[in-house]
Amino acid sequence: MANSGLQLLGFTMAALGWVGLIAATALPQWQISSYAGDNIITSQALYKGLWMDCVSQSTGLISCKSYDSFLALSGFIQATRALMVISLVLSFLAMMVAAMGMKCTRCGGDDKVKKARIAMTGGIIFIVAGLVALVACSWYGHQIVTDFYDPRVATNTKYEFGSAIFIGWAGSALVILGGGLLSCSCPVTESKAGYRTPRSYPKTNSAKEYV
Repeated sequence: MANSGLQLLGFTMAALGWVGLIAATALPQWQISSYAGDNIITSQALYKGLWMDCVSQSTGLISCKSYDSFLALSGFIQATRALMVISLVLSFLAMMVAAMGMKCTRCGGDDKVKKARIAMTGGIIFIVAGLVALVACSWYGHQIVTDFYDPRVATNTKYEFGSAIFIGWAGSALVILGGGLLSCSCPVTESKAGYRTPRSYPKTNSAKEYV
């Protein structure tokens, strides 16, 4: 059964990963305008995220605009939105479940095996949430790479990886690793194999009683 320090480390890593996923979902820098071409204006930078796109001027002025229509967005943006939201909800649920099963908390009763099962369940939910976010970020990144190398896309409309997608990858990794550590709380039933009751042997005929 995992010790309290391992559980606390896993919970902390998963919680930090959850915060990173929140930041990645909210930030608009999922993809930034590319400067790979020769005749590209560098006085402004374009950012695109899951909820809005922004324009950063060389003077430091940034203006953002939310997407007007959800259905008018590309399919991979809609899917990434949904997957990231699902990941955040699952991570929050996993935090509640794992907190009940940790040894350092009083929730979930005093049964060590029961608390270990609860903590392991929270770890499994964390792993699922991390995988969902990892799929979302990887899918979005694959689309960026596909559009970048597509000759049909104009050079001045190509984009590269933004900081938010890297934060999403890092957050997914932390959530998965933290969930893995929490999953080490695999319940082990207390075995009494180490203690054996003394066996009574019948007296043999050779036993003699002395008065």
